[in-house]
Amino acid sequence: MQIGGTKILTGARYIYLVVFFALLSGMFYPIITHSAWDPVIVGTLILFVGLAGTVSIYKATTAERHKKAYLIIGLVITSLALFLVYGAIGKV
Repeated sequence: MQIGGTKILTGARYIYLVVFFALLSGMFYPIITHSAWDPVIVGTLILFVGLAGTVSIYKATTAERHKKAYLIIGLVITSLALFLVYGAIGKV
């Protein structure tokens, strides 16, 4: 019984992240203005890239082995997310 509950909680955690990131990237703006959904989708994907980078940086602080590799990968992915943000707003 406990295994099924864990799967439900894990699924709910990911659904919560998707909904939170969609709201954070302006999900209601296209509904109100009847415009395209592309910026919302791009914004949500950029937030997930940034999340992957920060999870890797966190893993670098908690891992016993490969700390430097996790840190470098995390910084590269987070920098990529920042580059994607500048690309999305048209500054690059």
